[in-house]
Amino acid sequence: MRIATSLMALLALGAVPAQAQVPSGPKLGQLEVKAYQAIPKAKTAVQLTSDTAMARNLRRQVMVRLARRGNEVGFSGGNVMRMDVSYFDFSAGGSGGGGATIGGNPGYDGPGANPRPELPRNKFEQRGGLSGGVSSPTLRIVLTLYAVDTGKVLWAATTSCPTFSGAAENAGLAMIDTIFDQADKNRIADAGCPL
Repeated sequence: MRIATSLMALLALGAVPAQAQVPSGPKLGQLEVKAYQAIPKAKTAVQLTSDTAMARNLRRQVMVRLARRGNEVGFSGGNVMRMDVSYFDFSAGGSGGGGATIGGNPGYDGPGANPRPELPRNKFEQRGGLSGGVSSPTLRIVLTLYAVDTGKVLWAATTSCPTFSGAAENAGLAMIDTIFDQADKNRIADAGCPL
């Protein structure tokens, strides 16, 4: 039964148009909630697009927030919430004060993270030796709720905050709290970034 449910979920997600899978996001420090309908009380599975220790910890917090709302939460169900947690640091130092771990994992990954191969250490800068305006390290969270039976997007939230790797998980918790404060309303608001 689980295999059949999983296959239906995969087929449904594959049937969703590409434009619905990658929502355009709000400005840095803001969140956007698109509630095509209120988050249904049906059982919801929260799936990660990338498996890092920080992403797993933040997924746990999303599951807690859903359970507080009265949703049954599990690994299979009538709805699937895809969660994308991305941390970008294009500054010259790379780690933003957090330091990297052995094996090339970024500093926000804890000891429980899956090992990744070492990545090339190229600096991001303009050609000709001119250094451009370096953006601050950024944590971005995208939540998209799909109905498994139809593949229809029911609800979506996108948020981002400037943060250094050592404080990224705490920033993620604040962002999740802000999303679920008024989750059933369409809005563009402050992301709740910690100072």
